[in-house]
Amino acid sequence: MTYLELSEDGGGSHKFYEVLVAGTSVTITYGRIGENGQTKVTNFPTAAKAQAAAAKKINEKARKGYAPAVRGVRRRRAVTRRPVVSARSTARQAPVLWRFDSGAAAFGIFVDDERCWVGNQHGDVYTVTHTGTVTGRFRLPEGVKCIVADDFWIYAGCDDGRVYDLSGKVPRAAYEIAADVDIYWLDIHDGVLGVSDRSGRITTIDYEDEFQWARTGAGQSAWMVRCDQDAVYHGHSEGVARYEAQDGRPVWETSLTGQVLFGWQEEHSVYAGTARGAIGEVHRLAKGDGRVEAVYRCDGAVYSCATSPGGRHVFAGDNSSSIYCFDATGQRLWKLGTGYGSAFSMQFLDDRLYIVTTDGSLICIDASPEAIAAAQDGSVPQPLDVKAAASLEVVEPSVTLETTTDAGDGVVVECVQMGERLRVRVVTPGYESWNVQFPKDVREAGARYLVDGVRSAGRGGFYRAYGEIRRLL
Repeated sequence: MTYLELSEDGGGSHKFYEVLVAGTSVTITYGRIGENGQTKVTNFPTAAKAQAAAAKKINEKARKGYAPAVRGVRRRRAVTRRPVVSARSTARQAPVLWRFDSGAAAFGIFVDDERCWVGNQHGDVYTVTHTGTVTGRFRLPEGVKCIVADDFWIYAGCDDGRVYDLSGKVPRAAYEIAADVDIYWLDIHDGVLGVSDRSGRITTIDYEDEFQWARTGAGQSAWMVRCDQDAVYHGHSEGVARYEAQDGRPVWETSLTGQVLFGWQEEHSVYAGTARGAIGEVHRLAKGDGRVEAVYRCDGAVYSCATSPGGRHVFAGDNSSSIYCFDATGQRLWKLGTGYGSAFSMQFLDDRLYIVTTDGSLICIDASPEAIAAAQDGSVPQPLDVKAAASLEVVEPSVTLETTTDAGDGVVVECVQMGERLRVRVVTPGYESWNVQFPKDVREAGARYLVDGVRSAGRGGFYRAYGEIRRLL
């Protein structure tokens, strides 16, 4: 067994790497120092080949600065949590249709036509229908920072430094940010991931989970990142910056009055929710040049924001458990109380505003004009209290695959060794010789896998596997 650590001062890397050789088997465990980490076992034809593979891995880490160490001497570094500060709103109650208590403070949310996703600081991710029925539960290793979608795929950023694909029956680690990066937020576009962190950096990672570029912003605590096909928009304690998506070239940087705590985007504008003492504002910035197009003023620090399609209405949540609605010009239309804490994240869909809060609630609010008018007059419905069934299965990440001998109507892909990297290519006839985005933890040279299908990325050049993954025997 060889145990290595890389620990840098000033908040840099703080991770371990352990290699255990037993006969023809090599077990590699890695992660943040002080935690259990992730484990992968690979079997080889002979003990000599197992020893050679282990030596190669150890030498690679040594070149990167890892050194022999004794487990337990260095201690775990704390992971930053967004402070749970929330006062009770003095505004009238919003028309809450239903509420689900996830069990811990939550700011991961995504809503599509089929269901709502919520992720909390215990690492639990639940799926809930629009009518308030809990249909699924995943358990990730640490707290969930955010949940984002990219076409068919749903991803959760986790405090263990990984991003998990939740699109299948079992969570799979899709991106390894780094064990030392304290993720604050992430966004994704066409397979390319943007990550903002505690140090005020923005990093992009491509579909092969390989570093593209990184920039350090003018401020710290980067809670905002939004990506589109052309650019990455990065918000931190001093303002918002735009970088070219392809190479990270700076385009513009705008200083704002207040720390940026959240971001949203429409086709031509990006929205930044800010906090400055007891004052909060949402700034609408032009994507092209960063100029401020409108300001939406709230009565407290803005924790989250969202828009209706095209930016016709702008919504915001403050630190006093209030939510707001503005028209596009900045005129406030209404302010109501959530009743269940401050909204850490929110999303609007089909006249409903979905929020996740400091007390861990996923809440569905009727934002139709009729319901809001009634609420302003003091008339609100009795919320449905949604519960998860005790029998609901808890599904955890796994590197174990089901096996099959029948390709059926699926697509066959193969893992091939290319230099020091393992790549995945489509074997089924009729496809380009492009690489396939595929979980790293289940790759094994020479192995073939069956997937439900692959889709070409919007920009072309690579495929993305979707559905279940099975080992083809």
